[in-house]
Amino acid sequence: MVNPVQPAAPSSLSGPPHPIVVGVTGASGAVFAMRLIQVLVELGRETHVVISPPGRTVLEHELDFRFSPQSFEADAFLRHARLTAARFGAKDEGDSTDASLARVHVGRLHWHAHDNYMAPIASGSFRTSGMVVCPCSGGTLAALACGLSQNLVHRAASVHLKERRPLIIVPRETPLSLVYLDNLRRVCELGGVVLPAMPGWYQGVQCLADLVDFIVARILDQLGIEHTLSQRWGSGDLTTD
Repeated sequence: MVNPVQPAAPSSLSGPPHPIVVGVTGASGAVFAMRLIQVLVELGRETHVVISPPGRTVLEHELDFRFSPQSFEADAFLRHARLTAARFGAKDEGDSTDASLARVHVGRLHWHAHDNYMAPIASGSFRTSGMVVCPCSGGTLAALACGLSQNLVHRAASVHLKERRPLIIVPRETPLSLVYLDNLRRVCELGGVVLPAMPGWYQGVQCLADLVDFIVARILDQLGIEHTLSQRWGSGDLTTD
């Protein structure tokens, strides 16, 4: 049996937290990505985003968010994210969203074209606190398991594996073939964290946003980012209404 590679311990260097990288690919579950990016930015984290062409298609189909790769606008993305979260019943996380802070939020979101290998996230010399591939398609999973770099999502993820930084993948598929299961196992062996989009119900689900935030909360936990998105087991605040 192959022992899984362990990510390196977080850096003890002083200074502000390093950026988070989010890769969005063509699996169902675009809402998890949009909410994750929104929360990261509103919690004050610099966030670098790369969206594959199939990921863009799923954003259009599931969330009616359209953009041209040549004209991505961070403010439009965040506005749509807030509207989507509110439509699903989510409450605000992080600081307030008045006009001045909204401009700060936009400044924290950095977008990179999927074929731009000159982007900073393509190099291990660019310091990050981790990467999330959310949602992670079966094709992207296979590329990560085999070490392929066919786009910037693949390249940035392979950088995190080689640098022993946290890499979290969020697959959303059912049922799972043996090939898919083998690829999940392989990514675990390489040091990645497999965090399927399987929301729990024990926290007292009142709306769709609770199911989305359950997964986003687990991702933030893996990144070591404090939040109040969901109740914790044993906290005494859980409800079963």
